Amino acid sequence: MVDQPLDGVYPEHWEADVVLRDGGTAHLRPIHPADSDAVQAFHVGQSQKSIYMRFFAFKSKLSAKELKRFTEVDYKDRVALVITIGGDIIGIGRYDRLQDPAEAEVAFNIADAHQGRGIGSILLEHLAAAARENGIRKFSAEVLPENRKMLMVFSDAGYDVKRHFDDGVVSLEFNIDPTDKSRAVMESREHRAEARSIQELLAPSSVAVIGASRTWGTVGYQLLEHIIEGGFTGPVYAINPEALELAGMLSFAKLSDVPGPVNLAIIAVPYDEVPKVVQECGEAGVKGIVVATAGYADDGERGLARQRDLVRQARANGMRVIGPASLGIVNTNPAVSLNASMAPSLARRGGLGLFSQSAAIGVALYAASSRRRVGLSTFLSAGNRADVSGNDMMQFWEDDPDTTAVGLYLESIGNPRKFSRLARRLARTKPVIVAKSDAMGLNLPPGHAVRTTLAPPEALDAMMRQAGVIRVETIEQLMDVAQIVSSQPLPQGPGVAVFSNSSALGKVVADSAAAAGLGVERVVADVDLDTGMSRALPALRRSLQETLTIESVHAVVVALLPARGLTVEKIGAVLAECSAAAGKPVVAAFTGILDPSIYVEGMVGAAAGEGAAGDNAPEPAAADPAPGVPCYSNPGAAVAALAAVVRYAQWVVRDQGLFVEPDGCDPEAAHEDLEELLRPVGGEQLVRLEPAAAAKLLGRYGIRVLASEGFENEDQAVAAADRLGWPVALKTTDPALRHRLDLGGVRLDIQDADSLRRNIVQMRRSLQRYGSPSLEVQSMAPVGQACTFRAIEDPLLGPVVSFGLAGDAVNLLDDWAHRVPPLSGSDVRDFIRAPRASRKLFGYQGLPAVDVAALEDLAARLTRLKDNHPEIALVEFNPVLAGPDGAVILAADVRIANAAQRTDTARRAMRS
Repeated sequence: MVDQPLDGVYPEHWEADVVLRDGGTAHLRPIHPADSDAVQAFHVGQSQKSIYMRFFAFKSKLSAKELKRFTEVDYKDRVALVITIGGDIIGIGRYDRLQDPAEAEVAFNIADAHQGRGIGSILLEHLAAAARENGIRKFSAEVLPENRKMLMVFSDAGYDVKRHFDDGVVSLEFNIDPTDKSRAVMESREHRAEARSIQELLAPSSVAVIGASRTWGTVGYQLLEHIIEGGFTGPVYAINPEALELAGMLSFAKLSDVPGPVNLAIIAVPYDEVPKVVQECGEAGVKGIVVATAGYADDGERGLARQRDLVRQARANGMRVIGPASLGIVNTNPAVSLNASMAPSLARRGGLGLFSQSAAIGVALYAASSRRRVGLSTFLSAGNRADVSGNDMMQFWEDDPDTTAVGLYLESIGNPRKFSRLARRLARTKPVIVAKSDAMGLNLPPGHAVRTTLAPPEALDAMMRQAGVIRVETIEQLMDVAQIVSSQPLPQGPGVAVFSNSSALGKVVADSAAAAGLGVERVVADVDLDTGMSRALPALRRSLQETLTIESVHAVVVALLPARGLTVEKIGAVLAECSAAAGKPVVAAFTGILDPSIYVEGMVGAAAGEGAAGDNAPEPAAADPAPGVPCYSNPGAAVAALAAVVRYAQWVVRDQGLFVEPDGCDPEAAHEDLEELLRPVGGEQLVRLEPAAAAKLLGRYGIRVLASEGFENEDQAVAAADRLGWPVALKTTDPALRHRLDLGGVRLDIQDADSLRRNIVQMRRSLQRYGSPSLEVQSMAPVGQACTFRAIEDPLLGPVVSFGLAGDAVNLLDDWAHRVPPLSGSDVRDFIRAPRASRKLFGYQGLPAVDVAALEDLAARLTRLKDNHPEIALVEFNPVLAGPDGAVILAADVRIANAAQRTDTARRAMRS
């Protein structure tokens, strides 16, 4: 009988799908006694050298006793994990706890055929996570010197590995708590693997359309036709058991009949046939599948079950899934030219990468880019987003030389914490535009493990601002911004000049720019376009060139009414010429024209030396875009888009600083405190810490709470006041009343024992209507502005910290600032200044400014505490009195619970 962990539960939460170094997928899970035959098959399939490296001796087969020991573990002191593809074990990692309960010996065995795929490093990450969960803090291992690959698994993991050589064996030991270096290593490996997996999908060497049809208008017919007409550079195979010929080429009855390898399969068959097709794809070595078939998450619980089975089956066979219900994918690189989508023609080539979820949104997004003539590098419609997500695409786009800006329309965010990390890194080099409706909230796509968010909606907006994301609400706004970032240099500051041929329109645009946070440096409202082309255009060019030379002008907004004798194309050519010469963005609004970008681009291309065919000649679909000028049908859209780009440009050039690491913090001691506090209750319920325990825990991070003492009678109160020091404050411990001077819950500046006794009697009498809550005395704090801090553990976002000015500002006006750790120095500075009422911190109505640096220090310490310890469910400091010479916490509420696994942890795993 297999040994079980103390709680008798097989650790299902350790199971995970993982992306390997080469972009393939595999399944990781705890070992089970039923794996005995699979382990034996794995062992006998190994070379003599690999067996010797693992066991320091050759074993042709494992004995029954060895198999029992290897497969029957207790998941606590003895743990083993396996990685499988198609049900076959390709890697095993295990640890055994040593005499020191905080240390375990670790060992790995990787199948010969799968070495070099990063399996050892993945097993190490997951074993370390399981070991930490079981109270183990150190791993040790013995490795033969010639086993260089395994030595590299340990040395390259980012841990501080100590090694020594003894009796022909290299002995290693290292602490397995995550470090900045180990996290950086994990994130780097994750990035390379996930980017590679998407590269295999978007740039396949060959494509098969399964369900290709000769019936015009069907999905299978259109997908095959669009791939062929788009000029895909690799082999294309049509799979249909009922057709000998499709689209002028030989058709195959099944995938195994195809004469060459297939990298990408496009599946357009009824949903009840999909499992069989996916199995055939796995057996054929397909790298990824695009499932156009619907009838999954859009078909209630039955469909959700089908979708989960689809993803599980594909990943177990080493494949990524786009879809189901996907509109398709596009890659305009001439070396690929892939239009595996429902779009009738390959998009024009450009630098914008696009991602959408549902097919309906994908159609609208693709159509908007085509109508605006914004060139694309790649496009992916994730459909139900069962597997491949926007996070995966950001990993790919970061390294993609064809992509200069990205746009995502998100209907849900399954892993916001990872999204924030990836978006922040990507936005340092490429603008990231995200459209996500507020009404859609923060949620998971259908078919995924359910998590609900506790954080306010503003926390998601704050997370995106921290990450440098350009947040918009609609597809049109996304394209408004994309027109600028995909064709113009970033503005070097907020200064703008406004040009118009109408003084009224020029004033309106200038006011709009100022309201959007732009600095209006010049308004030229006397542009005369009625003097004819030969005079008006040179005058416009001279005035614009002169204005663009002004150092304080970083961009120009041109808002024009229709003029006789001048076309949009001619004006646009002048604007583009001046913008290119000055290296500053120019945006134009042509009021009264529905979509002026259609008219402007052709002439701009000719001005750039590409327009020999004439103004009205259509360009090839995949032509490189001409340098142009972003054009809009109304000035408001132009100003809003430019303002968003200015804010992004300011974020890019800011010194983001390192993530804050305040002095005097002891995370290890805090972790031990939390383990001790949670042990009596098993961590299954929310526990509110007593003041002494809370003060001890907070003190590990250099956070001090002003001392207070409870009492039962007046003599105890006087004795407590003597210890704390006079004068004192008298307070009720009731959370709703302890800050309410107006309701009799607080009495201040009590100078002596007699006064204290009188106040106790009076307060108890006045509080009888509230149930006679208990009382306490506290040292008097210096006068200051009352503030409040709060930190929670959110199931989706992870740690969320909030700050506001106590009282009506937060209670009535909801004037909070929210941030998602970790925070840089710049993030902390902005955090304290974000509430609308924060101006009171800097001197207000004759009051002195408070010590803002002390508030920033407290914010940094609280942020670090919450980021390091998910066991802390809630921390609230209310009030914090901020004065000219410091900040004092008067009350702290700390609650702890068993830590749920965060969505972005120190082990790589695909979301389920």
